[in-house]
Amino acid sequence: MSNGNTITVIGNVTRELELRFTPSGQPTATFGLAVNRRWQNRQTQEWEEATSFFDIVCWRELAENASASLHKGTRVIVTGRLEQRSWETQDGEKRSKVEIVADEVGPSLRWASAQVEKNERRGPGDTSQGRPSGGSRSAPPEPAPSYANYDEEPF
Repeated sequence: MSNGNTITVIGNVTRELELRFTPSGQPTATFGLAVNRRWQNRQTQEWEEATSFFDIVCWRELAENASASLHKGTRVIVTGRLEQRSWETQDGEKRSKVEIVADEVGPSLRWASAQVEKNERRGPGDTSQGRPSGGSRSAPPEPAPSYANYDEEPF
């Protein structure tokens, strides 16, 4: 993403993810994210806080994996792009909204731990009723050797 429209936010999921499918069958998931900011007021020396709320949109496999993995309250890191969409209500009012379209979503490991499970790759239109296919589980993967090339894909 080198178009200059990249954003990374860290916050808590504010509502359960809503997984839907477009008429063509593309999965999409949406959720809210609360991002807190804390600073010390230099005049009063007291700590102040502000919270910003963002709507996050995920597509395809990311949508399915996020909806299977994240819940209200989960602390996540989201990287994506800002996108504005506009529409007209049934009453003829024009509305617009800025959302973050996610490229990557992951758990924040600062105050929690997570267990990562790789999903098998699927072909177009191959979904498991809105949940990622875990495939058959065999022995856990071995750790990467010390000479592993970290420039390659992790899986």
